[in-house]
Amino acid sequence: MVKKLKAMADKKNMSGASLFDSALASSVKESAKEIWLAGMGAFAKAQAEGRQVFEALVKEGSSLQKKTQGVAEEKFGEVTSRMTSMADEVTAKAGKQWDKLETIFEDRTAKALKKLGVPTSKDMQALMDRVDALSAKVATRAKSAAKSAAKTAPAKTAAPKKRATAKAAAKRAPRKAAA
Repeated sequence: MVKKLKAMADKKNMSGASLFDSALASSVKESAKEIWLAGMGAFAKAQAEGRQVFEALVKEGSSLQKKTQGVAEEKFGEVTSRMTSMADEVTAKAGKQWDKLETIFEDRTAKALKKLGVPTSKDMQALMDRVDALSAKVATRAKSAAKSAAKTAPAKTAAPKKRATAKAAAKRAPRKAAA
């Protein structure tokens, strides 16, 4: 650039300082003009390709959103499974504590009922089993008695005669006692 300025000074025979100032001013003007034109070219290119760039950015944004949603859903699933397992553990622990409490209550209730003399369900079951066994024995004896009565049916016809004599003896007995 300095060479250009010297060449211009030789042609115009101007003083060096004024020539340098005018050359500097024109150089700055040219640079500003080039910057302005570059900006205008970038603006025109952005307008021409802007829609394509915008659509490309939308596509990239959409794919990024899908990826982040997938990751978020995966993390949400992990958190949900952790919370479910924690809830199951808490429920199990609470159930164990409840079972302990229930056992203590049942034991204390059973002791109190025993002190009062109230039979337990085991006692009642044993009693029902014993009643069933006795009912079965009674039923078998009744059947055997009915069978033996059927075999001795002719002997029963003689029995009413004995009863008649027993009645007559009973009538006679008070007479003897009265005499």
